[in-house]
Amino acid sequence: MQPQLQRHDAFSIAGLTVRTSNQEENNPQSARIAKLWTRFFDERAYDRPNRINDMRLYSVYSAYESDAHGAFDITTGVAVSHGPATVRIEAGDYLVFSGQGEMPQMVLAVWQSIWQYFEQHPEIKRTYRSDFEAYSGPDQVAIHIGVTLD
Repeated sequence: MQPQLQRHDAFSIAGLTVRTSNQEENNPQSARIAKLWTRFFDERAYDRPNRINDMRLYSVYSAYESDAHGAFDITTGVAVSHGPATVRIEAGDYLVFSGQGEMPQMVLAVWQSIWQYFEQHPEIKRTYRSDFEAYSGPDQVAIHIGVTLD
């Protein structure tokens, strides 16, 4: 899968946040992301004031401790125009990896391909500032990974 390069302006997401790591997510006892999504739907966190006309749901990875091995915040939410935002997606260049299929296996497979891509392309550096998943349907995702282009 070849990612597509896109440049994004900054925008805001309002939703729910937890702190986790890939190591914690690999252990069913400490995994938090699936529980966060359940809470997101149970609490109707998608029903936000100031939500813009963007029907996608987002998972935003931010506040990275270091890299893919450290802790990070993950926010499930929706894009908002103004008001209290939970997290801001930074403006910049993003490589976009897309997937379609059954959740959550498809998302995990796309992340595997992302990690492999960066292992095979050490010349491309991740920013580890804000990455995000944009869900345009129950079986479609575009994962945006912040990169620096030198």
